[in-house]
Amino acid sequence: MLGIWLLEFLNNMLFDPYHRKINYLRISVTDRCNLRCRYCMPEEGLQLIPHEEILTYEEILRVVRVFAKEGISKIRLTGGEPLIRKGISEFISQLARIEGIRDLSLTTNGTLLKDFAGSLKKSGLNRINISLDTLNREKFSLITRRNGYEKVWQGIEEAMKVSLSPIKINMVAIKGLNDEEIESFALLTLHHPLMVRYIEYMPSGNGEEWKEGNILTIPEIKSRLEDVGKLTAIPSDEWDGPARRFRFEGAIGEIGLIGPVSDHFCDHCNRLRLTPDGKIRTCLFSDDEIDVRGFLRNGGSDEDLKKQLLVALKTKPERHHINTHQFKKCQRNMSAIGG
Repeated sequence: MLGIWLLEFLNNMLFDPYHRKINYLRISVTDRCNLRCRYCMPEEGLQLIPHEEILTYEEILRVVRVFAKEGISKIRLTGGEPLIRKGISEFISQLARIEGIRDLSLTTNGTLLKDFAGSLKKSGLNRINISLDTLNREKFSLITRRNGYEKVWQGIEEAMKVSLSPIKINMVAIKGLNDEEIESFALLTLHHPLMVRYIEYMPSGNGEEWKEGNILTIPEIKSRLEDVGKLTAIPSDEWDGPARRFRFEGAIGEIGLIGPVSDHFCDHCNRLRLTPDGKIRTCLFSDDEIDVRGFLRNGGSDEDLKKQLLVALKTKPERHHINTHQFKKCQRNMSAIGG
């Protein structure tokens, strides 16, 4: 019996050519967004994917059901801003019921979270990430080109109230823009059950020009955090992803450090991405895409979808090439890929 169980277990695991176990699918449900963050897109916005090319919820659910049978067990919904898509809570409840999906999360800019936190929790959402790059109202408007700082904080407070957990605050640290707030974000963890995650500034999006000199590296950030207080490392669990976790003594919350540029985590990358228009991307910085929408809309079978998944696995690159002569900025905007 043990031998049969082990064989079934191993058959339900996905590995790429570099022996990395792939169990994580990030799904962008829309390329629409209600903010215009400077490092992501121009103020006038971007040309949007035509509505008829966006995958329906039913199509996404079919993809997830097929992929879950093969070993995908972790799903994150992204955008754009996923909460602006109608019916998102009911869609999440359907995702949560798919056999094999063990972890379900969502990334949002937080502006609509106050109205959605309760329904997201009831729908089966496990965790939530909120993108927030400043704790200053005026600077929020400068970075996002929109007002809404108070709405984001109301959303965070509502998420804590309904006990979404963990609640992660993602801060992209950029020299000359918000680097003086490193310590202020860290202090949030002393009295709130939040994980504040510092993310190095990456060359993605079609906003203002990315400059290597604008990167605040994780070693630099960690050095400044150690001036706030002693950091104690926290062991990672299987759902943590690339973040290195720490906690200040006596703090309720945590610190997370993510260094895709200075210390890329490609060696243990476990993810694929599904774009709003039905393409699988094997790496954020690779423009190679595998189509699944065509199979979904032209009578393709579940076996066809499985074969496309296997094609994606075989073509997943070993690493990205940021800071090398081989690097090319991806042609799609981040909102059309999924953050």
